[in-house]
Amino acid sequence: MNVRYRVTLSEEERMALQEMLGKGRSQVREVKRAQILLAADQGASEDAIAKAVRTSAATIYRTKRRFVEQGLVAALHEAHRPGGRRKLSGKEEALLIATACSTPPAGRARWTLNLLVDTMVSLTAHDSLSRATIGRRLAVNDLKPWQHKMWCVPKVDSEYVARMEDVLDLYAQPPDPRRPLVCFDESPTQLIGHVREARPAAPGVPARIDYEYVRKGTANLFVHYDVHAGWRHVAVTDQRTSYQFAHQMKELDDRHYPQAECIRIVLDNLSTHTAAALYDTFEPGEARRILRRLEFHYVPKHASWLNMVEIEIGVLKQQCLARRIAERETLEREIALWQARRNQAAARIQWMFTTERAREKLSRVYRPLAIIRQEVAKKQATG
Repeated sequence: MNVRYRVTLSEEERMALQEMLGKGRSQVREVKRAQILLAADQGASEDAIAKAVRTSAATIYRTKRRFVEQGLVAALHEAHRPGGRRKLSGKEEALLIATACSTPPAGRARWTLNLLVDTMVSLTAHDSLSRATIGRRLAVNDLKPWQHKMWCVPKVDSEYVARMEDVLDLYAQPPDPRRPLVCFDESPTQLIGHVREARPAAPGVPARIDYEYVRKGTANLFVHYDVHAGWRHVAVTDQRTSYQFAHQMKELDDRHYPQAECIRIVLDNLSTHTAAALYDTFEPGEARRILRRLEFHYVPKHASWLNMVEIEIGVLKQQCLARRIAERETLEREIALWQARRNQAAARIQWMFTTERAREKLSRVYRPLAIIRQEVAKKQATG
């Protein structure tokens, strides 16, 4: 039998509900229940309340019943819901974490939700488990076993720190036209053509490119970036041998900075990036002439991120090379246009990583060096 509950509010309850509605900070469902109670207290019918509050008859009935049977607080607020019982116990969850962090079974490259479900069913007394159950437990423990991150683990020692601080100090120095600071590196690129002609974009239709392509060869890009002038130069070559490196250094010396007293060059530890490459390419007198105005500064091994030109190469790839270019001539022309616009705008890299920040953020790197210094001091004191 549908019992009709009569709502009669006390003056105190009526003022409390009106104050709650006036503040406007309560949840929507609590506001609606307060409006239902106030309207019912004034004798409004359920149909009128449903239209005014925009709610269902069932909600009105439950709100009035809770008020009559349990009071105002119960009518306004939801009762605590404990939720369903967890499918996995504490020990089973620990087993899931250990499994997800272990090596996947033979023949499988990584753990997946389906694979973890099958494994947990075989290792526990559960007849079945859902992907949602396993996924929730992994999310709570911040585990994504199907993901992999790749990074380079450098050998952090005194040589690493010395080279890093040398490069960072160079970046921090004020501009000196007589001693330009140039970052240098190279990057390979592929020449790729279309098998079928690409279709341009149209309103409501994105550009369409056939997944099949033709490989037309490779090229190498030598990139120079002047830290203070916001100037860059990209040379396209067939290879990146010591011969090409030597000619890039000669061009830098004779063509780009003929009036400089010294050209400071930041570069990585590639085997071709040496003074010997110039002696292998030119006569000794010519090699010596070029090297007299060059000053090499090497970034630490496995720390190419310290070379600003890496950022510039990333911009080049994103703005200019993120497409299929089949011919060498087209590649050179497009890069030259990109380079001219960047140089005209004098686009510069805002480098924020300083020696002070390095010592702060890489304190774990400097800590072993302090231990080494203490050991050396002890040996000298006892020796």
